[in-house]
Amino acid sequence: MSLTTAYTLANGVNIPKVGFGTWQTPDGQVAVDSVKEALKIGYRHIDTAQGYKNEGSVGQGIKESGVARSDIFLTTKVWNSNHSYDLAKASIENSLKELDTDYIDLLLIHWPNPVEFRDHWEEANAETWRAMEEFYEAGKIKALGVSNFRPHHLDALLKNAKVKPVVNQIFLAPGELMEETVAYCKEHDILLEAYSPLGTGKIFEVKEMQELAEKYGKTIAQIALRWSLQHDFLPLPKSVTPSRILENSEIFDFELSNEDMAIIDGLDGVVGKAKNPDEAEF
Repeated sequence: MSLTTAYTLANGVNIPKVGFGTWQTPDGQVAVDSVKEALKIGYRHIDTAQGYKNEGSVGQGIKESGVARSDIFLTTKVWNSNHSYDLAKASIENSLKELDTDYIDLLLIHWPNPVEFRDHWEEANAETWRAMEEFYEAGKIKALGVSNFRPHHLDALLKNAKVKPVVNQIFLAPGELMEETVAYCKEHDILLEAYSPLGTGKIFEVKEMQELAEKYGKTIAQIALRWSLQHDFLPLPKSVTPSRILENSEIFDFELSNEDMAIIDGLDGVVGKAKNPDEAEF
């Protein structure tokens, strides 16, 4: 197994099992350089979003890397202010332009219930999805999915969807297993992507994780990412530091025992809990 080893999505598209996250990576040279560094190390899956405000720099990093676009799996997301058919269409065109690419490998609805559309979120999602389906059918998007969706949001979306979502990107890390959403997605053949797989840094203070890192001769980050993979999640570690970008990729040469997986599964709440998308103030 390596950074190019892939899961096969429900629609037959291959997606590398580890992605390079760019949330909170500042636009400009920092984003350009970190994307280039990740691609140099061997990552072939890059995750960004309209809401991260760095699509242009991510696209530039890909261009400057010298890696063929066809060898890279690129994800972006429709931001909360762009729900509805017309707004979504315009925003997808803008993402293609910002990323300087002819197609997007995976496009997600970033949040299911933004404040702006809270009184009619179901309809807004259905209209946004219809716009996404048109780009999918035109070959400009290879796969469609969602982010931060809970089962009731997915049920609502599936009522009208012609094209089924094949990915749900949610907060998954030691201490936050989101059992109900995970079970629903596995039942519906929806791949789970884990954003903030290191729990936005809180994981490094957890005693059990420190002990496991010592036991395996690995870093805490590597233990957390390995745990994610062994749950058949797709982790999206983010870093702008070359040594950390490399470290986060070195997770294929060991395996956690069932007992140690169970220890990590039992760490409830150590990195905080996922935000409730029906109450988020954005």
